[in-house]
Amino acid sequence: MLRKEKYMTFWEHTQELIQRLRIAFYTLVISTVAIMVLPANIYFDNNFFNSYEPLVSVILRKVRERALPQGVKLIGLEFLSPIELYLASSFLFGFIIALPVFVYEILKFVDPALYPHEKRILYSFLTYFTVLFASGLFFGYYLLVPLGFAALLPFFQMVGAELYISVTDFYYFIFFLTVMCGFAFTFPAILMLLVKFGIAKTSMFTGRRKYLYFLLMVIVFIITPGEGGLANLLLFSVLIALFEIGILIAKYQERKRGIVTHLSLIGRQCKFCNELIPAGVIFCPSCKKAQE
Repeated sequence: MLRKEKYMTFWEHTQELIQRLRIAFYTLVISTVAIMVLPANIYFDNNFFNSYEPLVSVILRKVRERALPQGVKLIGLEFLSPIELYLASSFLFGFIIALPVFVYEILKFVDPALYPHEKRILYSFLTYFTVLFASGLFFGYYLLVPLGFAALLPFFQMVGAELYISVTDFYYFIFFLTVMCGFAFTFPAILMLLVKFGIAKTSMFTGRRKYLYFLLMVIVFIITPGEGGLANLLLFSVLIALFEIGILIAKYQERKRGIVTHLSLIGRQCKFCNELIPAGVIFCPSCKKAQE
């Protein structure tokens, strides 16, 4: 059965995009406010204000209990620092909750314009990207953050300073390190996407390994400033391994595309079912859909 196509004007596309972005924005606002004000404990004693603890406060407490080194105290250097942290953290966690809605609305907007093989590429990329990003978050939070504090705290003793850390510096350091590590892990997915669409070739990367390794080292020092050699070496080694794995997968994609290119000399692939269509034939013999 032929695919039903719905043609829309530019203004109709714009209205649809605005509507979908509005839904995503409302989701962000609702999730942020919910994290900010909803109580984590639904059971209260006689004094509501003594037992009331919003969700964002519970999350921050869990992070603090997990990451704060023993003997270190958090202080608010500025009067508005706690409020700033409260609002920024609520927005961050609210955005994380609303992110699937953002992705869903964008996909629903672009999905009708994509051919089946393009959809497979897009959804495969999103799957790889999500898995790698989540792995990077886990790696950053559970490995790099403890190593970072372990490397930085000895300098307090070297200069004779008390172990007091600004509350905003503490949490922003954890958030920045974790999120940046998550993005750094997604490099193989981006590399495979570039090769898949023919934008780049693996030879561009393999022939410039020493420069790319240097670039990765720069990225490591940006993500983990002043954390010491162990944390830097650990992250650099993982990024190198991910880079080489991405190269291997991208080479496989190139070989596969080379086979398809060779077959295209005989005919071409169907845009819908990937079956080979003889040269000069407009309709696919398998799915019966027109290619032009």
